[in-house]
Amino acid sequence: MWNQVRKLQKNRTVKYGIPMLLLVVGGSFGLREFTQIRYDAQKIKKKLDPTLEARVNTKKQLAILQDEYEKLKDLDLDGWKNIRGPRPWEDSKEYQEEQLARLNKGT
Repeated sequence: MWNQVRKLQKNRTVKYGIPMLLLVVGGSFGLREFTQIRYDAQKIKKKLDPTLEARVNTKKQLAILQDEYEKLKDLDLDGWKNIRGPRPWEDSKEYQEEQLARLNKGT
């Protein structure tokens, strides 16, 4: 019996083939479990806030558009002035104060 075990230990198929086969088959099962964890984590992350979900849901979107229309209806969209922003080399606070002085002077 020990003689047969020694023959099997010297056999290349038993020495290299079976561990390789176990690695491939076991690896596929292991990868399946790890990818399932990955997809479960992605599913949890994709859960949306109720407010954001309402914006994405097309049935509720009509009501949201109506609310936005009501907000915009009250705004005065014709009485605006074009104000140039500061250039990168200009001091923004100083420039804004200068523009406010000009606007207050004009009105």
